[in-house]
Amino acid sequence: MSDISAGLIEAERARQVAEHERENVEQTRRVVEEGRVKAEASRTTAENLRALGEEAREAGERLRRDLESVRQEREALRAAAEEARHTAEEARHATIAAVAATADALSTNLAQMQFLEDARTTLRQLKGKPGDAQ
Repeated sequence: MSDISAGLIEAERARQVAEHERENVEQTRRVVEEGRVKAEASRTTAENLRALGEEAREAGERLRRDLESVRQEREALRAAAEEARHTAEEARHATIAAVAATADALSTNLAQMQFLEDARTTLRQLKGKPGDAQ
């Protein structure tokens, strides 16, 4: 019976060692599973950060395009304002020339009217002397 007892004791020890190994394997499996879960969470976080980074890059690019568009519009407005200033200056010169031409024309008309009035006065004077006509 001692061989049986020794075998039973040995079998019990082997069962305990196997149970201990099973517990170690189970603990290792839990640690590995926790690591896998953490790695998956990290991967998800990294993917979310990558997506946010891409959105930020796209927003920055849109902003750059918008700023360039505003710069071009501002430059076009500046050019239009300069052209308007130049056109206004030309119009001012043209107005001055037109006023001068009008003044010359009025002066000429006045001189003609004075000449005609003088001619009428002279004709009246000539017609007004009845004895001179005979």
